[in-house]
Amino acid sequence: MEALAARLSHLDPDVEGVIRVVMFYDTLMRRRVDLPVLARASAGLAECVAGIRLHGTGRTIRMAPDGREVAAPLEPASVSTSVAVTLDEEEIGTVWLERDGGPASLDEALLDRLAIAAATVVERYGPARTTMADPALVELVISSTSDDAARNRALRLLGFAAEPPIHVVAVRSGIPLEKLGGLVCPGRPVRAAPLGDVGIILATAVDPARLPDGVRAGIGAAGCPHRSWLDARTALRFTTERLPVIHHDDLGALALLARVPEEDVRGNADVVAIAGLAADPEDLRTLDAYCVTGSVRQAADFLHLHHSSVARRLTLIGKTLGIELNDPAGLTRARLALTAWRLLDD
Repeated sequence: MEALAARLSHLDPDVEGVIRVVMFYDTLMRRRVDLPVLARASAGLAECVAGIRLHGTGRTIRMAPDGREVAAPLEPASVSTSVAVTLDEEEIGTVWLERDGGPASLDEALLDRLAIAAATVVERYGPARTTMADPALVELVISSTSDDAARNRALRLLGFAAEPPIHVVAVRSGIPLEKLGGLVCPGRPVRAAPLGDVGIILATAVDPARLPDGVRAGIGAAGCPHRSWLDARTALRFTTERLPVIHHDDLGALALLARVPEEDVRGNADVVAIAGLAADPEDLRTLDAYCVTGSVRQAADFLHLHHSSVARRLTLIGKTLGIELNDPAGLTRARLALTAWRLLDD
């Protein structure tokens, strides 16, 4: 290898350096080092601060060239070069260098090898390399019968610290759960698992705006995981094509509808009338648009129809339902009946 590097260096002055970088990390891997040693060795080689961050646990390691751990908060502007750490085609973390004056000639090669080495260490020693979790542990976290000791132990095994509150997200989607978990909570601890026909995501923070189109999600408030799970399931029941993501806190008094016994809902005359109306999807869309906007013109804009056409259709719908939709009380009845009917389909 040394002789090859010497010969190639006559053709490209960086080749010898690149090969030495490769040999450096090969040696570290043979020694089966852990992540802190890997970051410390990289900082010494690069002669600048080197960092490793794992998305699954939120753990960040930053080492200075003299071997000391850097305690100061990471400033994004200080990162001169970064590379994603991937394992089994999933991004599990990031490695970077903090070099004044921009990257050096061998920084790209160094970070490529550091990323490969970090992935190898994670695969060898843990923590969990994917957002997917053991469903049994997740069920233990959200169960009403779990005591605090059992729940906290399960959270630790899943990679969560004891301090941050946990959000629970209930989702229905054709997108893999591990991908959704990484989207809604990038760079922080997150775990996902299926439970029946619903996916569960546990996260220390949730960004609903990052959920892709076509995903239905109910988000529970941070706090007790069991309470958050119940709230998330309730919020998921209220989602629609128009409102695919709902935070339980935004439901307010509407959440009480989810507690009404199903037989009482099915027997309600307004709900029965809505069920009959559902045979015509266009009538249902028209009523839904009007219930959401409370305005004939705004509903018409959403439906891309003339407002007079929507007004005529609403008149017929009102007669079918036996509800005066132009009256505020009638509109409230229609909204409640439509929402209650949708809850029956959950």
